[in-house]
Amino acid sequence: MILIDDILISDDVVETQFVCNLKACKGACCIEGESGAPVEQNEIELLQDSIDHILPYLTKEGKKAIAEQGVYIVEEDDEYTGLATPLINGGACAYIAYKANGQVTCGIEEAYNDGKISFQKPISCHLYPIRTKNYDSVIGVNYDEWDICSDACTLGKALKVPVYVFAKDALIRKFGTEFYKVLEQAAFDHENDTTESSSK
Repeated sequence: MILIDDILISDDVVETQFVCNLKACKGACCIEGESGAPVEQNEIELLQDSIDHILPYLTKEGKKAIAEQGVYIVEEDDEYTGLATPLINGGACAYIAYKANGQVTCGIEEAYNDGKISFQKPISCHLYPIRTKNYDSVIGVNYDEWDICSDACTLGKALKVPVYVFAKDALIRKFGTEFYKVLEQAAFDHENDTTESSSK
């Protein structure tokens, strides 16, 4: 584990190699799963302010889900309460859009890329496959292993790109440039320590 201030980074984040292979998975992470993408409290107003510019990019079903459920939902069970994007009939994220080649994309990000809004997308989506979790005294930063991302792991190994490098822009957006610089050095030291240990 790597501890930077109050941020605790799992070894998997620096050891696992990963690069999204959208040609292979077609954006399956936006469709699969049992819940929407986590949304932070400060992102609610951003979604509310941007929704009129986002809706034109969405599917008819996505627009209907947002009209019925709102731009976000509250998820609750015995162990967790949090905010998330609404789902279409319990399946795909309501914010999905489709490209001409059938690949799933994010309607929020499409609006952002077209200069319609200043909100790129929820930070949880930007960070993926990294997930963060708030504990009593630290913020956990973990790699979320999912079988639908096996092609991303294969591509990451071929390109030799660790998760923290793949998610560089998102990590800087979440924690800042200085944090990422420290993480880079810590990851370098971790790799050297691991190499030295394995060679003994």
